[in-house]
Amino acid sequence: AESGMPFDFALLQSYPNPWNPTTTIRFAVPVRAHVSITVYNMLGQQVAVLVNETRNAGFHSVVFRANGLASGVYFYRMQANDFVMTKKFLLLQ
Repeated sequence: AESGMPFDFALLQSYPNPWNPTTTIRFAVPVRAHVSITVYNMLGQQVAVLVNETRNAGFHSVVFRANGLASGVYFYRMQANDFVMTKKFLLLQ
């Protein structure tokens, strides 16, 4: 794990990827901020909200469980302050 505090917001690639049935998403928050991490399918439909709360500065992680989702490519998106980043991951059932 990282030590100290992050300098910037960051959304890291999930691990494992591809995954089934769970994957861990790690993210960095340099200052206390409201963070949202949402998961979307290929059609842009929201399928899960993983984080929607104020987080303190530091390195964080959240586990995503694919309850009832079909195999395929999904996107996870982090928003915090002016930071927005989207990454993709692959669910193999």
